[in-house]
Amino acid sequence: MSAYGELLKNQALTMHPLMFDPVNRRFDVFADEDGTVRGHYIMIKPGVRVLENGDVEFNFYAPGARSVEVAGCGGRMSEQRVPLLPVADTEPGWWQAVIPGIPEGFHYHTYFVNGVEALNSLAPIGYGSFSPMNFFEKPKEGENFYLYQEVPRGTVRMEWFYSEASKSWRICYVYTPPGYETDLEKRYPVLYLQHGGGEDEIGWVWQGKINNITDNLLAEKKCCEMIIVMNTGYCFNENTVHHALGALDDMLIRDCIPFIDRKYRTVDDKDYRALAGLSMGSIQAQLAVFDHPDVFSAVGIFSGTFVLKSKLRDYSYMIDDIEEFNRRIKYLFLSVGEYEMPIFQRTDAVRELAERGANAEYYICPESYHEWHTWRHSAYRFLQKLFRWNPGDYQK
Repeated sequence: MSAYGELLKNQALTMHPLMFDPVNRRFDVFADEDGTVRGHYIMIKPGVRVLENGDVEFNFYAPGARSVEVAGCGGRMSEQRVPLLPVADTEPGWWQAVIPGIPEGFHYHTYFVNGVEALNSLAPIGYGSFSPMNFFEKPKEGENFYLYQEVPRGTVRMEWFYSEASKSWRICYVYTPPGYETDLEKRYPVLYLQHGGGEDEIGWVWQGKINNITDNLLAEKKCCEMIIVMNTGYCFNENTVHHALGALDDMLIRDCIPFIDRKYRTVDDKDYRALAGLSMGSIQAQLAVFDHPDVFSAVGIFSGTFVLKSKLRDYSYMIDDIEEFNRRIKYLFLSVGEYEMPIFQRTDAVRELAERGANAEYYICPESYHEWHTWRHSAYRFLQKLFRWNPGDYQK
């Protein structure tokens, strides 16, 4: 098997919310010679697989269909529909296409049966655009920062807490680093990490692979040990001032942060509390950090706009005095994908801040769109500088 073939076997490429192993397993029921009904598991065609030569094979089981097509969804895979062809001569009901030239990376994609959008139950499924979506991974040789490696692993927990802000029970996912359960004297800074519009709190685990990214960085001693908390970004109450962004900061400050600080060994200090997010979550993160610099000291804006002044807020005063800005904000990070840059405005203001000596960084992710390839790389860079100020003091 080639080196690329070995890379394709990394289990992180098939992990998704519905199943950790590949989904193309079925239970076959049959009767033996004496009529006894028996059954066993069989492996059938995967809905999508990357071949060792880099081509991508798509399979769809649709007996009686007139047509089956596949297309990308807003990323580096073309949105032009490609027909799958029937393979009825050997496998009745199956349709297949092999497509060359799809770039490496994470790819949402969709199928059309008789022109109607359909989900492929034999391909990995995630949650995006407010619906289940098929995806696949075409890894890039030499890029394994988000894949499984033989390193110590952290733990991801699901936690329930009641929110007075939303008057409802809520769920958050909490990553703790390797050693959290054994070194009971150590305390940790906390990153609150938000998803984008149309997604939910599971996205950073299943699509973003944030636990793998952090485990691998820690093994290389490239980032600080930290707790990462992932909440759903949809929170609306009487204090909501933006119909799309909701009142996330109200929920975090009133409910989630106190809950996490009570239950986990955190550093209850704004210098060791950060907030980051992608797309919708990036806007929520900046507004919350700039509105509450007494609660958060760092912000990550992945695929977002840097808001200095709007109808509702005016933060322009914060950048007038760079020394004062640096006292308030320990680290401001903004990233965009190279091919999504026309979507966003005012991002150069972060570059200008950095040139003036602010604790700010501006990053363009090469050859990427508004998708998980960009956000994984953004998290990878952001984590390496987060909480580097006064390292270790909070653990004494």
